[in-house]
Amino acid sequence: MMRTRFLGLILGIAGIALPTQAAAPPFETSAPIAYMVDLSSGAVLYSKNPDQRMPPASLAKMMTVYVAFDMIKHGQIKLSDMATVRPETWQKWHGPAAGSTMFLSVGEQVSIANLLYGIITLSGNDACVVLAEQIAGTEPAFVAIMNKKAQEIGLTNSHFGTSNGWPDAGQTYVTARDLAKLATATIQNYPDLYKTFYSRPNFTWGKTMGSGADITQANRDPLLGRVPGADGLKTGHTDEAGYGFTGSAEQNGRRLVMVIAGLHSFNERIEQSVAFMNWGLHAWTAKPLFAAGKTVDSVPVQLGSARTVAVVAPRDLAVTVPVGLGGDVKTFIAYDGPVKAPIAKGAHVADLVVKTSDGPPQVMPLVAANDVPAAGFFGHIGNGIGRLFGR
Repeated sequence: MMRTRFLGLILGIAGIALPTQAAAPPFETSAPIAYMVDLSSGAVLYSKNPDQRMPPASLAKMMTVYVAFDMIKHGQIKLSDMATVRPETWQKWHGPAAGSTMFLSVGEQVSIANLLYGIITLSGNDACVVLAEQIAGTEPAFVAIMNKKAQEIGLTNSHFGTSNGWPDAGQTYVTARDLAKLATATIQNYPDLYKTFYSRPNFTWGKTMGSGADITQANRDPLLGRVPGADGLKTGHTDEAGYGFTGSAEQNGRRLVMVIAGLHSFNERIEQSVAFMNWGLHAWTAKPLFAAGKTVDSVPVQLGSARTVAVVAPRDLAVTVPVGLGGDVKTFIAYDGPVKAPIAKGAHVADLVVKTSDGPPQVMPLVAANDVPAAGFFGHIGNGIGRLFGR
């Protein structure tokens, strides 16, 4: 059963003086779909058709990369593993009709690391399929893994039919909200791999016909080099989907994730993406709540060696408010409780819910400050007696 407990005004907890009647800073975009979330607070800063299904085009490649990152982290594949380009794969995914390419060659051996650069930096359709076949034997088998992982991270309104987002008569679809979840999971679950692969400005692979000169292609990320702190993620374009982008940037400890889709041109994507991210970074500010490790409250424990467990901030927690303004801000603890023992130190057992006057609740995780083992036989008796007498 979900329970909540009011903690009081943040004014009393953290010494933050916030004026009332704040309004969200105005922003307009020509994109039919746009969404932005502040990962430091969980605040949704902008939401325009976030749950409208759409073809992702190359934004689907973020899911392919997520699967690879997950398998690397768990030791199932290595960055140094070598894949061989099958003739059938090359035949299908080379030439102008095959869209973006890494310019792989028949029979070429290429490492997982270089395939990831080919996917992320160059948006190579060929690189996606070669990676998929290396990991799972066939692309359909890999796509099944993609959909399984998508469900695990809460992409409830998305489905993948290919590894590269190539148009497939509607089998592949996503939403802006789900793309933001995918970007967030990538950044938070695999920070080192994200840092290594997602911010490269260009990559060189393949040779030109005739002269055999190296082929260098630029990363299409519209924020790289234009917005300080920008470091990912992925662009996409087909005639059906229009021009889209899922991006992230971090400044002064605040990390934002944005999704924008359905734009009409390459240049419009640059203009709208930069304006959107700059608005998120500069029109909003973070007000500190609890430092990492700070005890926020305690929650009751069921069948444990202790009757309560302290909950602490796993990282610095802040509330996001408009620059120069604020709002009536209240905080609550929310948990499914009592929380059943055993509980491991660092386990996510509750949430800090921050409500402001000008937006949806901002939800941040709280974790157990210490281990709480399950109670033994006599502990169960003691807990029962305590509940009987209201202790």
